[in-house]
Amino acid sequence: MTSLDSAPIRRQIAVVASYTPSLTNFRLELLKRMVEAGHAVTAYAPEDDPIVKADLARIGIDFIPLPMARTGLNPLDDLGTLTFLVRAFRKRPPDTVIPYTMKPIIYGGIAARIVGVAHRCFLVTGLGHVFSDAGAATVKGRLVRSISVALYKVAFSGAQVVFAYNDADEADIRRYRMLKDNSLVQLVPGSGVDLEHFGFSEAPVGRPVFLLIARLLKDKGIVDYVQAARLVKEKYPEAEFRLLGHFDPNPAAISREQIQAWVDEGVINYLGETRDVRPYLADCNVFVLPSYYREGIPRSILEALATGRAVITTNLEGCRDTVEDGVNGFLVPPKDPQKLADAMMAFAAEPGLVRKMGLRSRELAKRKFDVHRVNRMLLERMQLA
Repeated sequence: MTSLDSAPIRRQIAVVASYTPSLTNFRLELLKRMVEAGHAVTAYAPEDDPIVKADLARIGIDFIPLPMARTGLNPLDDLGTLTFLVRAFRKRPPDTVIPYTMKPIIYGGIAARIVGVAHRCFLVTGLGHVFSDAGAATVKGRLVRSISVALYKVAFSGAQVVFAYNDADEADIRRYRMLKDNSLVQLVPGSGVDLEHFGFSEAPVGRPVFLLIARLLKDKGIVDYVQAARLVKEKYPEAEFRLLGHFDPNPAAISREQIQAWVDEGVINYLGETRDVRPYLADCNVFVLPSYYREGIPRSILEALATGRAVITTNLEGCRDTVEDGVNGFLVPPKDPQKLADAMMAFAAEPGLVRKMGLRSRELAKRKFDVHRVNRMLLERMQLA
């Protein structure tokens, strides 16, 4: 018999995100588990998306639009975000604040400290480009990194736990002394993937069909993908290269005009953007993400693994956590279209690899990235189970 003293504490939880669709695309199962545990959850994110709001309302979660510029370094905009969150937390006081991605972590964490929220848990889904070697290649980049480290230290001060998605991010949190107590850092295998929602499907047989799903940023390796596609088409003209993703306001974004030029050239097929990637994953042979962005663990790859697709990605932090080289796909050097093309041509030359490696991908997803396993780790450490 459970005593009152051992009953779980019911909390008012504030979840802060920088991209509204991520609440349902990446966090839905986690949010459901919080509600099922009896907690009251309010989500804050920039876009006032009616579909996301309706999906959240169906599981009992309130949504409040948050003024936030997802990219850019305008201090007035960021001060506005911080001021809004302070006022919001005072109006609707949370017991627990859970921000993820850089700006929500910094400004959500600082706002929670100002208001006096003692229970603060952070999801570092990827420290981002500023902590990559390329990001520190310029004086401006190094200055931005120093400012970011200082802000992270302020936000993390007094944290209950800081979750990191890969070894490199965990190491940088320690290296830059963002926390006074490094025992507060816990490594988790990304956001996980729902193995029922992203069920296994046999890959189509016949000509090779490659698919890249990402925000349309240069750092995601899209230019390398196009250059590699040209090389592959010289030997395998029947190969198809598909691209799915939304345009982004980031300065490193690829323009609509550039995408259209590649389509007109016949090197790629641009599929637009979607709220449901499953039909597109089911209709490809191999998933490709040649990113040199400082990834956490790319959710797009996890969804491809669960679907049972062989994967080609870069041998960099986060990305390499999803591929056992030569087993469920291939790891290639970043910014190397020739090596990327070579990996693609391996599938064109030996079609049997598609199914063989796809089965291994599904096994890896089940063994390591099951969302329910990941969520148990998160909720137990946050004392919300």
